[in-house]
Amino acid sequence: MKKILVTGSNGLLGQNLVNQLLKNDTYILYGVSRGNNRNKKGEKYTYSDIDLTNKTELNDFINKVQPDFIIHTAAMTNVDTCELNKEACDRINVDAVKYLVETCELNDIHLIHLSTDFIFDGEKGYYKENDPPNPINYYGLSKLRSEKIISDSNIKYTILRTILVFGITNELKNNIILWVKNSIENKQKINVVTDQLRMPTFVDDLVFACLYAIDNGVEGVFNVSSNTLLSIYDMAIEIANTFHLDKSYINPIPTSLLKQPAKRPFKTGFDLNKSFSQLSLPSHSFSENLQVFKNQLASYKDYLD
Repeated sequence: MKKILVTGSNGLLGQNLVNQLLKNDTYILYGVSRGNNRNKKGEKYTYSDIDLTNKTELNDFINKVQPDFIIHTAAMTNVDTCELNKEACDRINVDAVKYLVETCELNDIHLIHLSTDFIFDGEKGYYKENDPPNPINYYGLSKLRSEKIISDSNIKYTILRTILVFGITNELKNNIILWVKNSIENKQKINVVTDQLRMPTFVDDLVFACLYAIDNGVEGVFNVSSNTLLSIYDMAIEIANTFHLDKSYINPIPTSLLKQPAKRPFKTGFDLNKSFSQLSLPSHSFSENLQVFKNQLASYKDYLD
């Protein structure tokens, strides 16, 4: 039996990971997040309200549970909030990782850590795992610092870098797909940038990568995303087409008009060859994943059962 601890278990990836892990009787599952457990399957695993930035509280909990794997999904991911509140960003994105690494070293725990394409500057795109990072905002810098803490340690680790994750949670949290869909259905014009290119990640593929790393003991740094590089505007058009919505509500604009506090890299995207070969990552286009998302949304009540 493998003991697995999921941090940020109330989040998009956390909830989907928990729901998938519960299907395997060989796992003993623990979830930690802030506040009450928001997963409707909460009675099927052990949940705790833990402050990851409290070193003593975190270490005491992990020493008690003694997990074999920690999947660390908790993070401050709002790019502008990180830029405006660097101390809070550091506490969760850097300090908490340092505490996790320390306790993983003491207890021989394999850490699976989620990172981001925003560690790159967006000058070239299709980044490989060993390309030199150069973050242009504080969020990306914080995630790069957390990666370095992990890679400089002596622990077993897997770092999964990902891009613009979307999917369904128990609470139907907002994401780019629901934002576009709901806005158009409510006849609201939306401004969507044409000069930022990404390879969006379906949460089901990211869950697959996490579980594959656990089941096969895969270590190292890996890219996880769809296989399609698209502008945010092209994504919005694809969403409108998939749900048969009026595309005239989508207004194309350059990033400069948004006047956001944090800079965004213009072109990221990943080279996925290492993940295809070593993680058996499925190769899915955004269109394919979007259709699966649409089907899940259509049978939302059944999806949660």
